[in-house]
Amino acid sequence: MRVGEKKGTLMAAERDQARLREELDMVEEDLVKLRETVAELRGTVGSSAEAPTDAAEVSMLIAMADEQEQLMNTLEARREDLRRRLGEQP
Repeated sequence: MRVGEKKGTLMAAERDQARLREELDMVEEDLVKLRETVAELRGTVGSSAEAPTDAAEVSMLIAMADEQEQLMNTLEARREDLRRRLGEQP
């Protein structure tokens, strides 16, 4: 491998690392937002002042929170994969 080829390979690897880092940052931001959303949904169900008035609404809020938690699990798995690819410890 020539010097120019080696330099090009290193630059490509650095770009790949930067893309992975950027994706990891976005995943972590999304996880923070999802945790806040789930806490709000669960808080609404448990709060007497803001509690839904009927069982259907309560059910809908619980289902929404459950869906958000499933998405969080998917994002957490993606985060761990990105960390592994970046050589970071979880």
